[in-house]
Amino acid sequence: IFSIQRKPKISASRKLMLKSLMVAKAKEELEQEILVKEEEKQKYLAEKAPPLNTSSLSLAQLQDLCRELHEKVDVVDEERYDIEAKVMLNTREIKDLNIKVLDLRGKFKRPNLRRVRVSADAILRSLLGSKHKVSMDLRANLKSVKKEDTEKKRPVEDSDWRKNVEAMSGMEGRKKMFDAAKGPAQ
Repeated sequence: IFSIQRKPKISASRKLMLKSLMVAKAKEELEQEILVKEEEKQKYLAEKAPPLNTSSLSLAQLQDLCRELHEKVDVVDEERYDIEAKVMLNTREIKDLNIKVLDLRGKFKRPNLRRVRVSADAILRSLLGSKHKVSMDLRANLKSVKKEDTEKKRPVEDSDWRKNVEAMSGMEGRKKMFDAAKGPAQ
């Protein structure tokens, strides 16, 4: 009945001013964070690597100091290598998990498919469009075989198969087979 038009709660100029204030505040906080990190770094370095006073040391003391520093460098290198190996392992694991997430997200339930009978001509027509002119009647290309032909080619022997085995056994059977194979070649 009555259409009430709502006015925006915040005007565009006020929104713009608030955005610029938020950006300025974020910039200040970022600069403060950078300063705090730099101070922490300086404290850590002062604690772990105090300044060296080498002016009053003899040659033997300098050599001992160098050996000690080399040992510390070796320990730090081992720790760095171990940490790098852990990081590599974790990044590889993260990649694998991301791939699994993408695979799972991409899978969906397949609908039940109905079997549709489509002839080869219809498939070719859908693929090739109007260019398809060759008929793919597969049944027409098949050979037709008559039952009578197959029965005539293979004569049926009514004789007992046991007699044939007994006749071919032994040396006489082998001689008959040899003669039969040799006969047509002559």
